[in-house]
Formats: sequence, structure tokens, C-alpha cells
Amino acid sequence: MHEYQLTKQIIQTVEKFARENGGTKVKTIHLVVGEYSGCVAESIELYFDIISAGSICDKADLDIERVRPMLKCKVCGRLFERIPFSFACSVPGCKGDGEPTEIGREFYIHSIEIE
Repeated sequence: MHEYQLTKQIIQTVEKFARENGGTKVKTIHLVVGEYSGCVAESIELYFDIISAGSICDKADLDIERVRPMLKCKVCGRLFERIPFSFACSVPGCKGDGEPTEIGREFYIHSIEIE
């Protein structure tokens, strides 16, 4: 449910940026959402159409880049995607375990296209 408020804040931020830069219409919002960010990208997409109606963001494209979480192996140092229910490194021959990284926790507006 917190995605409603986040989506509202995204729209307010984008509208402010557009107005400060002479824009009258927002064409595209490029958003980055990590799978471990605590935000559900699909919910943001759903709320976006509802909240943006009648604003300068109305009918704008919402382009969401979803970032899969990565672990870093303590032995070989490589990044890899976690296999469900395991922290084992996916590099062939490596017997190390991975530790969490910040990759996959992203949540930000990457860019905005205005008219």
C-alpha cells in the first residue's frame, strides 16, 4: 500500500522538475526499482495511471527498469544472482558463499523526458 504514496511523490517530483525546466507535458519517466527495494513495480504502474490523470504526467510512459539482486562471493569475489534458498556461489568450481550487496535495493528516478 505504501506504493500509492511513493507514486504520488514520484509524480510530484517529476511535475516540479518539468515546470522548473519549462515543460508543459511529461513524455516518459525512467524509474529504477530493485527487487529488494521494498517496492512493487507493478503496483507503482497501477497507481501511476490513476494518480497522474489530469496532471502534466497524464498519459506519460512509465519505463521501469527492474534490478535483480546480486550477491558477492566471499571466496572468488564475483557477483552472482542468488539461487532460491541458497547462498552458494554460482561460479563453477567455487565453493564459496555469497553475501548481500546493495545491487537490487535501488529505487530512484533515472531520467525524465518532457515537452
